[in-house]
Amino acid sequence: MNKWIYYFATGVAEGSDDMQHQLGGKGAGLAAMSKLKMPVPPGFTITTEVCNYYYEHHDILPLSFHNQLQHSLQRLEKDTGKLFGGTINPLLLSVRSGAVVSMPGMMDSILNLGMNDEVCNAIINQTQNKHFAFDCYRRFLEMYGSIVLKIPYYLFEDSFELNKTQTSLQQTNDIVSIESLEKTIDDFKKIIIKYSGQEFPTDPYLQLQSAIEAVLRSWKNDRAITYRTLHNIPERLGTAVNIQSMVFGNTGNHSATGVVFTRCPSTGEKKLFGEFLINAQGEDIVAGTKTPMPIMDNHNSMQTLLPSAFQELQDLCRQLELHYRDPQDIEFTVENGKLYLLQTRSAKRTTSAAIKIAVDMVQEKLISKTDALMRIEPESLNQLLHSRVDYSKPLEVIAQGLPASPGAATGIVVFSTQEAELMATHHKVILVRNDTSPEDIKGIHVSTGIATARGGMTSHAAVVTRGLGKPCICGISGSTIDETNKTFKIGDIIIKQGDEITIDGTTGKVFLGRVPLVHPVFSDEFITILGWADEIRDLKVRANAETTLDAKMALKFGAQGIGLCRTEHMFFDADKIPLIREIIVAPDVTRRKSAIARLLPLQIEDFKELFRIMNGLPVNIRLLDPPLHEFLPTQEIDKIALAKSLDLPLAIIQQRLHALHEVNPMLGHRGCRLGISYPEIYQMQVRAILGAIQALQEESTPIPVMLELMIPLISNVNELKTLKLHIQEVVDDFPQISAPILNRMNESTETATIHFTIGTMIELPRAALQAGIIAEEVEYFSFGTNDLTQTTYGISRDDVASFLPDYLAQQIFPHDPFIQLDEAGVGELINIAVERGRLRNPKLKLGVCGEHAGNPQSIRFFHKLGLDYISCSPYRIPIAIVAAAQAKILGSSRNNNLGIS
Repeated sequence: MNKWIYYFATGVAEGSDDMQHQLGGKGAGLAAMSKLKMPVPPGFTITTEVCNYYYEHHDILPLSFHNQLQHSLQRLEKDTGKLFGGTINPLLLSVRSGAVVSMPGMMDSILNLGMNDEVCNAIINQTQNKHFAFDCYRRFLEMYGSIVLKIPYYLFEDSFELNKTQTSLQQTNDIVSIESLEKTIDDFKKIIIKYSGQEFPTDPYLQLQSAIEAVLRSWKNDRAITYRTLHNIPERLGTAVNIQSMVFGNTGNHSATGVVFTRCPSTGEKKLFGEFLINAQGEDIVAGTKTPMPIMDNHNSMQTLLPSAFQELQDLCRQLELHYRDPQDIEFTVENGKLYLLQTRSAKRTTSAAIKIAVDMVQEKLISKTDALMRIEPESLNQLLHSRVDYSKPLEVIAQGLPASPGAATGIVVFSTQEAELMATHHKVILVRNDTSPEDIKGIHVSTGIATARGGMTSHAAVVTRGLGKPCICGISGSTIDETNKTFKIGDIIIKQGDEITIDGTTGKVFLGRVPLVHPVFSDEFITILGWADEIRDLKVRANAETTLDAKMALKFGAQGIGLCRTEHMFFDADKIPLIREIIVAPDVTRRKSAIARLLPLQIEDFKELFRIMNGLPVNIRLLDPPLHEFLPTQEIDKIALAKSLDLPLAIIQQRLHALHEVNPMLGHRGCRLGISYPEIYQMQVRAILGAIQALQEESTPIPVMLELMIPLISNVNELKTLKLHIQEVVDDFPQISAPILNRMNESTETATIHFTIGTMIELPRAALQAGIIAEEVEYFSFGTNDLTQTTYGISRDDVASFLPDYLAQQIFPHDPFIQLDEAGVGELINIAVERGRLRNPKLKLGVCGEHAGNPQSIRFFHKLGLDYISCSPYRIPIAIVAAAQAKILGSSRNNNLGIS
């Protein structure tokens, strides 16, 4: 018989912390803490297999599950000395989700389960605390009604707020009168009858079964699906369900609830970081509906108000971090002075914090360098490229909140997820709310930053935005947000929807309008991590760059050269685009050569500057590869200007443009085809490149140059042979420069002092299949995976957005093939080209210059093929460096059984 449920209590656990796939992260953590004899309320975990069974069998639970549930409840009653549904010392339960991968706030939990009128009276008789009993009853009705019965949450909240304001007792310190609570309970029961068509179920066992099913159903709610999509979490993992004896942080001023991180999740500082609320339950703090107090270093902190519980918590935090060798995110409750731990999990953290923590833990001898590298999510390194506010000049701060997630952003204010999704298509938006709920995940994702009037640094908004790498400010003091009328009031300042603000999630400051932002400076720890990655990785990492700005940025980020200089991108400026248009549209060679002669000195200066910046590092220059439509004029004023510059009637220009029109320009007259039709264009580019090299050698301090010349879009080896002859004609004019691959045609190279190599881009399936023949003519291949993916799939990258979401939603494609390489199809073509190319040319150098070269999963594949380098956009270089090191570590762990994962 399948074991569907695993029991735990202090000192005893049927599960263990290496059973995350069965128990979920929360259940595995509870089992581990129980075995460590920590103060954990007893309970049991329903496995993820139950979730999968439930969906596979159309919302039916396994038959043997019910017997195991009854047995586990009886065991829990025995261990607690309480009776579920009893009228003397009753047992109340919490029913909480627990995915394998942490998904904070995305699924549902139900607390205080087992409550009814008789149980409530029993609690009053036992505790002599009406306020506590009614508060638990009110909370349970609201959660059960909204989560299990699917009654809109706001109906309960509106009723509660109305009762609070109508009571004759002055409300202070969030203490609600007993009369208000009693009236609220009656009103909640009426809401349940009105909107569900049934009375509130008083049978605790019925409550429990329906709550378990509600939590299982929440695995496929909209916000959970969105979160899994954003974080690439497989649906098949399912969720566990954790059922525990309730412990209560809302019994009075000696009780509390809170969240603590063993190290600061924003900065990585080795110091407890967290928040708590006196006389509250767990959902109050994670929902962000109240602004909590800090754990320590404050006169209102837990350290001051509950010193004994704080000291015990501090000791337990230290034990858990040593046990897991990773910072922990811990939920706790203090009931009448006694501390209980409810959850521990690996703490979500900003990338800068993750890097500092990883380096610190290596220095503390808790983990190895390879462990540290494997704990860095390569994609998250994008967070380090966030801008920050430039405080070098005085700025007017209009509000101050809690710095919940670092970085700075400017955008227009919106007040709902729907408005954020609508406006984000054309604007950068800042989502401003009183507090966010898990339903806001889509709005948070599309927004540039988040600001909330309530909540703390462990609220839902803070945790989710930190995970997404977006700036966030919570608990903005003195602010009033009217989401109905779409206004954000701070003192006398009223900000309306569409107004622009800037938020600084690093300091918690809010500014009206746009303020100057500056690029971040990398920390010592970041440089250390990249250094460790450099020590380990085999793949070299280059940059796709053609402007001086991109080249300088690439070097700053650690590029080892330029792997792709797209020369057509050099022509999109006011000086050059008219000339390139003349070259393409000119009806005769004379006019074309005239334009080429004027373009030549401009290209020489471009290449000189690029070589100067790279200072001897390899520079791979791709000859012109423009789909013609990108350069041909479409506006009448540009056509007239072109006619004038070519000294031709406008009618001739119109005729030439019509002749050059292509139905599918991405598969048309581009790449090497253009060089064959107009050899003078490629010859001009080669002359400019070699002229730039020659000029640099004639300077007082010669600049070293390592040139790789690349011919694009080859499908037939004869294209390559033809273009090499054209290139040779130019090389003959530069006796001090030679290309060894050309020496087979011209052996007189005794005077040559500078050498360069010739290669080609493998970006068409036929080229991949003919790689053996092509390899005999070149010294390197660079795989252009963008076009290779387009031509393998027969899908235009520019048009795929119209149907790709359907393919991903229906799991026809497991992922977007333009982001993550299709290893089975496109990858197989690359593998064939590698094998055939190396067979005919063992010295063949191999690289990748498509967008996939910056994708960590694809980089693992390129490492496995044994390629020499990858080349990506400058801002993805740190990602590629770490991913290349991780690929080596993973490969070594498989080969050498190092156990690194």
